[in-house]
Amino acid sequence: MKPAKFFKLAASVLRRLDLLLPPETAEPDWRAKAYRWQSIGRRGILESLPDPHTFALARLAAVDAQMQRLVRNTRQFLAGRPANHVLMTGARGTGKSSLVKSLLHEYASDGLRLIEVDKSDLVTLPALLAVLAKRPEKFIVFCDDLSFESGDAGYKPLKTALEGGLSQHCANVLVYATSNRRHLMPEYMDENAVAAGGRGEVQPKEAVEEKVSLSDRFGLWLSFYPFDQNDYLQAVENWLADFGLPFNETARRAALDWSRMRGSRSGRTARQFACDWAGRLPDERVAD
Repeated sequence: MKPAKFFKLAASVLRRLDLLLPPETAEPDWRAKAYRWQSIGRRGILESLPDPHTFALARLAAVDAQMQRLVRNTRQFLAGRPANHVLMTGARGTGKSSLVKSLLHEYASDGLRLIEVDKSDLVTLPALLAVLAKRPEKFIVFCDDLSFESGDAGYKPLKTALEGGLSQHCANVLVYATSNRRHLMPEYMDENAVAAGGRGEVQPKEAVEEKVSLSDRFGLWLSFYPFDQNDYLQAVENWLADFGLPFNETARRAALDWSRMRGSRSGRTARQFACDWAGRLPDERVAD
């Protein structure tokens, strides 16, 4: 083979290999307040988010008790005192994720940083902890809408990170997770039959305990409940205030119509209505 043809072929092979290989790891921008962790092979990349979506805690409604406990835990963490990993479960749209985002708004100046980790990227969580252990900041690893299916082994690195690992403990890292499932894994009716003596595993109780062991490793559980009408209207008022708009009788009737149309009363529905209301021209702000 002629040298020119060989070098041309080699360059073609290298270009294709470059697409398959992970990019060179670079030092993250530690000046950022929020990050996203993405797995690449057995490691990952910490990508900075220069303009994270946050808002004040005062904008949230009907979660005062949960907010108080979460804020207290976070303050303990920032002060270097013992604090717990947190699991927030319950009805959708009731402020679980918003509470975590609001913490960044309130406490970023105190050294708090937020890292978003998707469930599919938890397999490389030990590599992330190794990076964070050397830093002076306090990090919340945020797993939103966390749940696992039967046979999914992705929860095991998370279990080790929460409690039990010899090398991955980080005093400057907490895990805050949200989920619609209290135990993060599906539970089936036939498990009751197995536990009662039906056919299945020799030690069925151990299989059930394996499912609940992950949620047990979160020291603080916060439960969220569906909004009633007053909760929903309070959330609407808060979000309209964020847009600099009054909560008058016209807005109230329109907000109720919006919730009936959506078939839902929640903080998320309230914010969606406020976005629609704020985006209208003044003469369009009438109840439909």
